[in-house]
Amino acid sequence: MSHTPVAPTTGPVETRHGVCNLCEAICGLSFQVQGGRILSVKGNPADPLSRGHICPKAVALKDLHEDPDRLRHPVKRVERDGAIHWQRIGWDEALDLAVEGLARVREQHGSHAVAVYQGNPSIHNWGNVTHGHLFLSQLKTRHRYSATSVDQLPHQMVALWLYGHQFRLPIPDIDRTRYLLVLGANPLASNGSLMTVPDVRERLKALRQRGGKLVVLDPRRTETAVVADEHHAIVPGSDAAWLLAVIHTLFDEGLTRPGPWADQLDHLAELQQAASPFSPEATAAFTGIDATTTRRLARELARSESAACYGRMGVSTQAHGVICQWAIQVINLLNGQVDLEGGTLLTHPAVDLIRLGLVGPGHHDVWRSRVRGAAEFAGELPVSVMAEEMLTPGEGQVRALVTSCGNPVLSTPNGQQMDRALAGLDFMVSVDFYINETTRHAHVILPPTCFVEHDHYDLIFLMLAVRNVARYTPAIVPRTAEQKHDWEIYSELARRYARRTWSSDRASVLNRLKGLGTRSLMARLSPQRLLQIALRRNAYGLTMKQLLAHPEGIDLGPLKPSLRQTLQRSQRRVPLLPTPIRLGLPALLDEVRAPAANDALKLIGRRDVRSNNSWMHNSERLVSGKPRCVLWMHPSDAHARALQAGQDVTVRSRVGQVRVPLHITTDIRPGVVSLPHGWGHDRTGVALRVAQAHAGASINDLSDDQRTDALSGNAAFSAQPVQVEAA
Repeated sequence: MSHTPVAPTTGPVETRHGVCNLCEAICGLSFQVQGGRILSVKGNPADPLSRGHICPKAVALKDLHEDPDRLRHPVKRVERDGAIHWQRIGWDEALDLAVEGLARVREQHGSHAVAVYQGNPSIHNWGNVTHGHLFLSQLKTRHRYSATSVDQLPHQMVALWLYGHQFRLPIPDIDRTRYLLVLGANPLASNGSLMTVPDVRERLKALRQRGGKLVVLDPRRTETAVVADEHHAIVPGSDAAWLLAVIHTLFDEGLTRPGPWADQLDHLAELQQAASPFSPEATAAFTGIDATTTRRLARELARSESAACYGRMGVSTQAHGVICQWAIQVINLLNGQVDLEGGTLLTHPAVDLIRLGLVGPGHHDVWRSRVRGAAEFAGELPVSVMAEEMLTPGEGQVRALVTSCGNPVLSTPNGQQMDRALAGLDFMVSVDFYINETTRHAHVILPPTCFVEHDHYDLIFLMLAVRNVARYTPAIVPRTAEQKHDWEIYSELARRYARRTWSSDRASVLNRLKGLGTRSLMARLSPQRLLQIALRRNAYGLTMKQLLAHPEGIDLGPLKPSLRQTLQRSQRRVPLLPTPIRLGLPALLDEVRAPAANDALKLIGRRDVRSNNSWMHNSERLVSGKPRCVLWMHPSDAHARALQAGQDVTVRSRVGQVRVPLHITTDIRPGVVSLPHGWGHDRTGVALRVAQAHAGASINDLSDDQRTDALSGNAAFSAQPVQVEAA
């Protein structure tokens, strides 16, 4: 394959303002550009949200733009002389090939034989958000999957049950709170997650300077735990029981003070009864947190004038992830800290997708998966069942797949099984600009422009930011004549697929024509034009002209209370004990009373500030230095197994094994080991030269697709049982 050379450095040096949308922090940046080439990337101190903060990922935007391995034109997979080759093709041929392959599978096996997987970068690019549905909705399949079910699905389910909408997600008011309790989250490495909080180190420093307190519960002494006032090494997978012990204490010691929520909460008595068996004394052995500490932290949280309890990946991706996120909301409600300055608040974005009706409230268990009977949520099945739906013969078997900016081989449980499943598909098309562990199985790859080659307005993460901000940034460098933006790819796929799949039935044709008219109009409008239309209904009176004049962003002020009034207007009360939670608590109680006895270590993940997604490993500056894909182990566990620091070890689970170097440290709880995610680039056919030179091992070759949260189907990565021995 040939690649477009890097743009020459000629002409005057210009400063252009943009953003880094590689992670949720969406930090504001200043680029030095000359002749279409990026010379430098720095934080923009004028940005009202990130305030000049920058991390190594943002600097690597230059590497991503110039990466010779990045596809800049469509390719198709061809077999020649017994080997796989990638042939450059034109856009017309590529789009027709994609449409024809998908239509053929649908005609032969039905619409549910086609599946869709959307990785998390799908919502980092606003063109995916605005135009992806134009094409993907035409596939009319129940096999919709995304990174949601290996991440934040429990948050969305709890928001639906308690507040009536999956995206009513109260955010910790970190800039004004005086007590922040963090479980299973490491914002100093992630820059916040479901809490868009760049410059988090300075914000946490300010919290302590105003007399506040930061407490972290995590099996590992994370970067955030290092700067906390207290760190408690909880047993992985026991967070739900500990949170219920806090709820028990609030009732037991008369600490509940729901304040203005008092008349809007249902099931208070039932909640107290459900929490009664989970006393701090009864849960101490299970959680590893002594009863005295639990009761003290519960009192401090309840008595603080402003406080927020916050939990993320470590508590979401475990066997009781939904119960964890429910309990966190309940604690904040019982303390009267939801919808309170310094507590947790909803954002007021200039483009509010909920207010505009562009995201639905969500639904649960309308249909179930064919093989395992897993329930859908908001139109998606949990990705833990995707491989088995491809591998299990019979009516409804998945035979074709569309992937959008995703790498499920490395990011979903039982990656080896996923690898085998993708290899057996009849047809696969990927919208991606790398030939990675997943897209190497595609028959055609459609590469969009990269982050600095298109404009951006963040439609998702500004809905989760700790301060209300509006920010539109034009492209930093121009694309080449042969490149397409993601929204253009989806618009053209939608047009060609609709034309290819016309039904001969008159009524169907008329209905399709009616729907196609709306989609056709949308397809002709760019994301920028749609933003202009959406701004007509914003509460701040903002115009596109103002956004263009301020690419560094416009400060719209701190978060404000609104959730309780929103629920009151709809006459909605908050059910503190939803039926699925009530039915799920006995299983948790059984575990507390009779924990499973085995000698396995518990595996947890690990976040690194240089690594958010697997494709970031093709930047030399992000993978240079000391090896990052190493297994962390406590000295006592290493001694018991006669293991030495630096030696290679074999890690085994029910589904697979990996070989990695060992790092021995007291920064992890005994009985627990940790691997970072996103590695494992040593598979044949991957065209990522830097990543392959730093291949590492995939934690998801160990994670078990059968270990899921019973209430949501979300992957239960945390506390995966493993055995470790010398390699």
